[in-house]
Amino acid sequence: MIDEKEHFYDDDPHKGHPDCRTRLKDASYFFLGNGLISAAVQVSPSGEGSPMGLLLMDPDKLRKKREALSFDPASGLEDTMIEVVFNGDQRNSPHGSGISAGWKDIDCIPAVFVEWSTSQVKVTEFFFCPDLHSATLVRIIKIKNITNKIPGSVQIITGILGAKQSVSLEPSVDEHEIYFIYEFDKKKEKVNLRNITSIRIDPHASELWGKKTQAEFKHPLLNHYFISSRNQLPAVISRSGTADAGIWQYNREWVRDHSMMVMGLLLTGHHKQARNMLLRLISIFVSPEGDCMDSSERRHPDEIELDQNGELLWALWNYMLWTNDRSLAREHWEKIEKIARFPLKEVFRHSPSGLLMNRRDYWERHRLHGIEPGMELAHQFFVSVGLEAAAAIARALDKNSQAEGWNNEADRLKKAMLYDEKYSLVEDNTFITRRGFDGTVQDRIQPPTPAHLPPGLPLTSPGDHFLDPDTSVVLPIAMHFISPDSELAKNTLESCEVLWGQAWEGGGYGRYHYTSEADSAGSWPFPSLFIARAWTEAGYQDKVLRILEWLNTIPGAVSGAWFEFYGKRLSPPYPQVGVTPWTWCEMLMLLINHFIGLRLKEKSILIKPFFLPGVEVMQLRLLIREQYVSLKLEKGSSPHSENYFTDGTIIKASSHEIELAYPDKNIELHAYFYE
Repeated sequence: MIDEKEHFYDDDPHKGHPDCRTRLKDASYFFLGNGLISAAVQVSPSGEGSPMGLLLMDPDKLRKKREALSFDPASGLEDTMIEVVFNGDQRNSPHGSGISAGWKDIDCIPAVFVEWSTSQVKVTEFFFCPDLHSATLVRIIKIKNITNKIPGSVQIITGILGAKQSVSLEPSVDEHEIYFIYEFDKKKEKVNLRNITSIRIDPHASELWGKKTQAEFKHPLLNHYFISSRNQLPAVISRSGTADAGIWQYNREWVRDHSMMVMGLLLTGHHKQARNMLLRLISIFVSPEGDCMDSSERRHPDEIELDQNGELLWALWNYMLWTNDRSLAREHWEKIEKIARFPLKEVFRHSPSGLLMNRRDYWERHRLHGIEPGMELAHQFFVSVGLEAAAAIARALDKNSQAEGWNNEADRLKKAMLYDEKYSLVEDNTFITRRGFDGTVQDRIQPPTPAHLPPGLPLTSPGDHFLDPDTSVVLPIAMHFISPDSELAKNTLESCEVLWGQAWEGGGYGRYHYTSEADSAGSWPFPSLFIARAWTEAGYQDKVLRILEWLNTIPGAVSGAWFEFYGKRLSPPYPQVGVTPWTWCEMLMLLINHFIGLRLKEKSILIKPFFLPGVEVMQLRLLIREQYVSLKLEKGSSPHSENYFTDGTIIKASSHEIELAYPDKNIELHAYFYE
């Protein structure tokens, strides 16, 4: 059984150099990597910790921030900043108030730029991985004399090995470029730093990134969210498919989180990386019996996260839709069968309703948090979706008898979840989170005594601890499990509005009602994006904009790398809050599946765009089954007979959606849509 200390950590952010803290005031992290080396550029403008720092990591080793290869226990990341000595005078380094940073492509390869200056020089630094085959990171330093009068001799000093280089600068004319390369030695678990005379960018790396998904929304914030998510998701996944579900936080992996990462990789064109991750999940994170690991652990039946089986099957089917590659499913069919069958075991079956039961909720609370045996909405929903996906996989492999059986089970589970008179997960035409074996709504929890939970949590405070509302209940709306136009969808979304800014200032949705929070009260970006996706499908522009604008107000917005949640974290015993890759996947799904409205079906591609205020044109180029599909979608002013121009095959079209056949060549579509 789960021990309450499983997620207790001894990493005290109040001990050691301030740079050991993940959450520095107003800090942003820019993540880079090529699967062989992982890096993060820290920009902390408010003076807490190093104003700028470089974290270098082994992407196959999941570790705390203070365990980064470039982190020094005494000086933190200070030695990774460069120092500029002008004419032998005082040393100058970046200072918080004068730093700006952002994303830039260098020969199509994602790069981070950081700009800062002194009274004598202006400095621009660039960081990127120049190739696909070596564990290296390049640092380009561009430096210019801005005195207008004084010629200068500038000495550059940078960290790890204290490399030095001197250059002479004429005032206001010369801009010198200096190059350093960081090389990760995996066997010795160390990073070497060399000063080099030139940079060679591998054309294969440029070609690979040039082929990845491109999007243009004519909206600076949406463009930023797309670029930052597209750049950073593949950067934090190793070549083997290893990824921390909470960078510097958990140092663990989940089938659920990684299935979502697969979706993000598919949307951005990293199909080979998606396959690697799926192969690792199927081979390592699924037991011989078919249960999926969470937090890198197998669980007792009472504590298994049944939704994970569904999410993995759904991700695998989407991989097949995007790539038309059936070999992975064919080679691992025996395991796939077990993944599909596992949630249908009698130990999970509630015989009066046929629903699935245990004692674990979607957010991983269990008996020690007061969760009683019962039926969880997310488990029914994702297993039904997963069985439908398994049926589609079976049909693709000509295994029609299994397909029929799984389709029947998916349909049975969906009908019980929605319509069972006593046990459905619907109450007053609104989704609920849990129902007990006897049909009563489990609307609140109470930890047992003693609970062995840390003091000061909302869940251990006096009063009621409510389970509803919960953001997981909007996922059936976002994923078209139910009609987004239905009263059930509208009521469910409205019920979740109480989660906005519950016990904190600044907005954002909590993942569920804060009174039952087993951690700390605060806003969560990726569950907020669940709701953004669902509100988009329901057609509410103002609700969606509120979420997107809120994300731009919190630390991490500059880089587009958000923490798991924003609130006071009890660290220790809980780990420091980390950056959650799942958020990038939710953002990519919002932008591509919901705004552009591109969804792959078994035999066609559906395009049903959603235009935010001020967005008149959206463009997208992405790879589907080895063919490029280029879209230009415009908001039309008045309907006319033919609203599209394409060299692809149209299956059907209307003023608000178009269905395309899968292409056998590169195709373009220019279409106008009318409300």
